[in-house]
Amino acid sequence: MEGVTRDTPPPQIRISGVLVGLQGVAAVIFAILVGIRESTLPLGSVLGEVGYFAVIGIALAFIGAALATGRRGARTPAIVTQLLLLPVVYSLIGPSQQLLLGIAAGIYVVVTFLLLISERSREWASAPYSREP
Repeated sequence: MEGVTRDTPPPQIRISGVLVGLQGVAAVIFAILVGIRESTLPLGSVLGEVGYFAVIGIALAFIGAALATGRRGARTPAIVTQLLLLPVVYSLIGPSQQLLLGIAAGIYVVVTFLLLISERSREWASAPYSREP
């Protein structure tokens, strides 16, 4: 496709990078809130959960930044993350009975996923590397 090169990612990739980065920021904020809420418990019982969400959030923020700046290697982890978030959406809608939050999260995840697998995004990700003259 004309205009899609390694150096110029399509708008779908940049937008999905911002969306994935926001997911990372949300995970870090969630980790902080869990740490604050459970501060009355012994440190060992909360540290694992807080650390897990903090590491996942930081990783997602880096993946989002990499996508937004046009690094092709970040597309696959972002796609996998969106697929892993689908059971969370199901859990919100079904067992947790938080219909509004579940639908909003589902739309967010599906839109991000569709941006990542769009035709222009796929062509950009599979474009040959340009050689320096």
